[in-house]
Amino acid sequence: MRRKLKRNLLPLFAPLVLTPMATPVNSGSSMPITNKSEFKKKIANYKVMRFNQLAYNLYSNMQLQETGLRFEVFDKALTGYYNMKHRGEVADKPYITIIDFTKSSNEKRLWVIDVEKKEVLYNTYVSHGRNSGQEFAENFSNKSESYMSSIGFYVTENTYFGKHGLSLKLEGLDKGFNTNAKDRCIVMHGAEYATEEFIAQAGRLGRSLGCPAIPMEEHEDIIKQVQGGTAMYIHASSDKYTSQYLDHVTAMAELLNENKKDVPPPSIDVMPNAT
Repeated sequence: MRRKLKRNLLPLFAPLVLTPMATPVNSGSSMPITNKSEFKKKIANYKVMRFNQLAYNLYSNMQLQETGLRFEVFDKALTGYYNMKHRGEVADKPYITIIDFTKSSNEKRLWVIDVEKKEVLYNTYVSHGRNSGQEFAENFSNKSESYMSSIGFYVTENTYFGKHGLSLKLEGLDKGFNTNAKDRCIVMHGAEYATEEFIAQAGRLGRSLGCPAIPMEEHEDIIKQVQGGTAMYIHASSDKYTSQYLDHVTAMAELLNENKKDVPPPSIDVMPNAT
């Protein structure tokens, strides 16, 4: 599956790798530290720009805007996905589950994306915690018995049968934001209150105790698809949120590592005015 993923990404990724990389002119002695630092910063900025370019190509090709998924959210989810791959924290499954809690609970705000096939597998409703807000999720917590949703990056684990039927365990990866998910029993499960019928009656989607609850008629298919070590990103508008997984440079490095056997190395050009 890894080789197949490489082949599918190659048409989008090759221009990024093949673009000539400039190297500074060295007069013979070692480069001044200040210039080295500035050059490294330029390279890092270049990688961020190139990764965002790749992300936008995927976003456009998959027509994600038409599903209501904003590029900002997709870009962060994709960045985290490749950081998780770089760390070996996800299995060889090209799925990303994205939840955007900046959207109304009356909208479909969960997506399951197949990066390999460049397809949206599912787009449906998802509940937030009852103490996170009414129609909109506005408050988040990593504390037990807060009954709030937790944001950030997760990796899916195994399933079990509980009071909501088939349920999916989640491992939170962002310290201070969702790492108590297991202790709080935050899982993905189906719920009768996560339906259009409930919205019609109550004026908003029903709320959970902090779990991302999804419609009963879809929950088994979704859970079976994403179980066993796939990436999940729960997005929210929070100035406090930071994550080591939002590292575009590392994400780009993972792409380079995956594709280095499929494309020739970049040419080395000298840029006369480089410092």
